[in-house]
Amino acid sequence: MSTLTQLPAWQALQTHYHAEGQHLRLADLFAQDAQRGQTMCAQGAGLYLDYSKNRVNAKTLALLLELAEQAGITQKRDAMFAGDKINVTESRAVLHTALRAPQDTVVMVDGKNVVPEVHEVLDRMAAFAGQIRSGQWLGYTGKPIRTIVNIGIGGSDLGPVMAYEGLKFYSQRDLTVRFVSNVDGTDLVEKVRDLDPAETLFIVSSKTFTTQETMTNARSARAWTLEALQDEAAIARHFVAVSTNAEQVRSFGIDTAHMFGFWDWVGGRYSMDSAIGLSLMIAVGPDHYRELLAGFHDMDEHFRTAPLAQNLPVLLGLLGVWYNNFFGAQTVAILPYEQYLAYFSAYLQQLDMESNGKHVTLSGEQVDYQTGPVIWGQPGTNGQHAFYQLIHQGTKLIPCDFIAFVRPLNPLAPHHDLLMANVFAQTEALAFGKSLDQVLAGGVDPDVAPHRVFEGNRPTNTLLADQLTPRILGALIALYEHKVFVQGAIWNINSFDQWGVELGKVLASQIVPELQAEDEPDLHHDSSTNTLIRRYRAGRKAE
Repeated sequence: MSTLTQLPAWQALQTHYHAEGQHLRLADLFAQDAQRGQTMCAQGAGLYLDYSKNRVNAKTLALLLELAEQAGITQKRDAMFAGDKINVTESRAVLHTALRAPQDTVVMVDGKNVVPEVHEVLDRMAAFAGQIRSGQWLGYTGKPIRTIVNIGIGGSDLGPVMAYEGLKFYSQRDLTVRFVSNVDGTDLVEKVRDLDPAETLFIVSSKTFTTQETMTNARSARAWTLEALQDEAAIARHFVAVSTNAEQVRSFGIDTAHMFGFWDWVGGRYSMDSAIGLSLMIAVGPDHYRELLAGFHDMDEHFRTAPLAQNLPVLLGLLGVWYNNFFGAQTVAILPYEQYLAYFSAYLQQLDMESNGKHVTLSGEQVDYQTGPVIWGQPGTNGQHAFYQLIHQGTKLIPCDFIAFVRPLNPLAPHHDLLMANVFAQTEALAFGKSLDQVLAGGVDPDVAPHRVFEGNRPTNTLLADQLTPRILGALIALYEHKVFVQGAIWNINSFDQWGVELGKVLASQIVPELQAEDEPDLHHDSSTNTLIRRYRAGRKAE
């Protein structure tokens, strides 16, 4: 038995679940407590969380909070903020919070305050963004830049593209910003098809400047640029780098004066508020970008200082553990009712699943409990006409987070009232459902009535903010960052490495020359992989 499952709070939760928790019904809980909707809520950093529609009572919450205490959440949180090397498999600090720390903050890593370096890079980014936005930066032929293409993958892509789409309302509309990540050539070809190379700037985002997918796309973008501009000197006016490998950046043809660095204590999926966010800063401007950072910091401070019982990341994390580990729920749906957040669920997929998709503890022992859930979703109301059927009437328990805003950025009557009515209606329907008696009372044919029954008792959280601003988006992202931390800390896993990404990359690098060899290669894979490689080679030869 693991250390976690031996904790008194964990065992008490198991007993509570079997005796009471699994039988809790939201309809009964609300009937027993008329003030439940007013008391089971918390707020911080501009976000309001209603968690009353969860299958918990006062005892459940008390035991979950005890679990947080016994799992050392407070101590582990403080160690992260202090710069301790909590990423034990890579011996690194985990300090994405330093990326949004105010200038007068002191954050020590290996005896050095890293905050001045962070702000130096931010200032360089702001100066460069100002040149692009004002038209002062000219391409090789003397034309101003009109299109920014960010080339990255994973954290170097998902964060910037999500935030760009999320803050598009605040963007400079005479600038086009696009993102290329997939090594499938179609991604790059379609993104540049209608562009003028003389007006296009590529941002190549790769810490090592060796990431296979990113550098393949970068080299193809370089060739596309040179085909039009016919001079190697053009590269320095149409490419900049977010990297720490000056030698590789220079050999590519990029002026290292236009190389923006970051640090090994910044994980890829936590890096969007580092120089990785350069494309976003260009799009929305330095002032809005700094507001985004301020929102991150607001939530950092809330997480660091709020009591656990009123702490938004802690509450979300504990409720997730309750469903994941005691009810056996395997997925969580993230449902933003805001079109600008179309990429938010996809962003959280990497943040959560790459962080907590682990099968061993910090000490390398196999876990005997479930760790990270599958994260998925898309904006409402589209999802209501796609997958909500399964959430409402299917056989799987799917906890949901609904995200909504009181005021729209694009007021168009009566759209927003209709949108918000759906938010409130969906959480109400999921919680309370519709019984067979209620269906029959409506005069429905008894043979058809069972098909119209909604069992209800489906748990949801509702996150409500006033409006989608840069500051609120920062707070929202940081909320989920810290929720992931809380769950990883409880499960006693390392949320900050990603070795599971590596094996496929290594094998792919071995297979590439086998696919490209002139003569039939000597293959030493399994029979399935060998057969697939041979079939692929035969098909290419037949072209």
